[in-house]
Amino acid sequence: MNWTLGNYWYLFLLLLLPLFGILIFRYIKWKNERQNLFAETRFQKELFTKSSRFSKILPLLYLLAGLFLILSIVDFISGTEEIKSKQNVNNVIFLLDVSNSMNAQDIEPSRLAEAKNLMIQSLKKMQNDKVGIVVFAGDATSIMPLTKDFDAASTYIDGIETSVMPTQGTDFLKAMQVASEKFKNIPKGSRKIILISDGEDNEGNDENALKLAKKEGISIISVGVGSEEGAPVPEYIFGQLMGYKLDGNGATVISKRQTEALKDLAENTGGSFIDGNNLDNATSAIKTALEKSASSSESIVTSQNAVHYYQYTLGISIFFFSLIFLLNPKRDFNI
Repeated sequence: MNWTLGNYWYLFLLLLLPLFGILIFRYIKWKNERQNLFAETRFQKELFTKSSRFSKILPLLYLLAGLFLILSIVDFISGTEEIKSKQNVNNVIFLLDVSNSMNAQDIEPSRLAEAKNLMIQSLKKMQNDKVGIVVFAGDATSIMPLTKDFDAASTYIDGIETSVMPTQGTDFLKAMQVASEKFKNIPKGSRKIILISDGEDNEGNDENALKLAKKEGISIISVGVGSEEGAPVPEYIFGQLMGYKLDGNGATVISKRQTEALKDLAENTGGSFIDGNNLDNATSAIKTALEKSASSSESIVTSQNAVHYYQYTLGISIFFFSLIFLLNPKRDFNI
């Protein structure tokens, strides 16, 4: 029988037992007092029917019958049971680079499109994890809090473009600061970041970002998108291609993936670097990396399939009531 917090209040029925016992005792006492008022003790044997030996244990039988009846009622009504289970869970923030260099098309259709596909496909392989999303360029902002609503997360991801961040550039430190703030209620050691970027930090803050991650107990899985040969950076206005980014001398800027910077962030925080240019391999590697570093969490699951034993306690109750009915049909309580 299941004695869990969910059905403790049913056990208040057990308080009826001492009340019932008091009533029986008071009745017997009242009956004896009435007999003593009616006749002296020496005449009572001739005036009243002699009580059977069985009647002396009747109060106990009534209490036992009532006890098992209440236990059967409690077990019958409580249709759930609580099961403790341990699950491997992660608190994961996707840190997505939305700087203009992510529009480069050395990975078709673009680095950003590949990054968004990586996030959506990774979500499909997550089960018990909580995920949040932070986008960054020259500044950073959170666009989704930690949640288990993966459908909502996919909707957020679909709408991400480089234009969501008006301040361009790439600043890993500001991204890490926003992620750290989102992790403030999460224990250190359970904080995971999946950083998807081409690795270019225009502000030179990658070392400071690394220091902050180590201080906050954040493990980084860095996913590099783009080729090391690089590609020109398209410039769009209202979704229309207007040309390619030029440097101060009027030459076309070639954006290259900075693999070493991404590896450094991962290896120094207990994470791992993943090549994001192959979608299937990358999502499998992300799943493996998360499972390797997942923390164990104990949760209580309420099940509707509780095991009941009320048949047995009800049977015992019926047995005691049957004894009372068959062996003492007059309901004699004299003792």
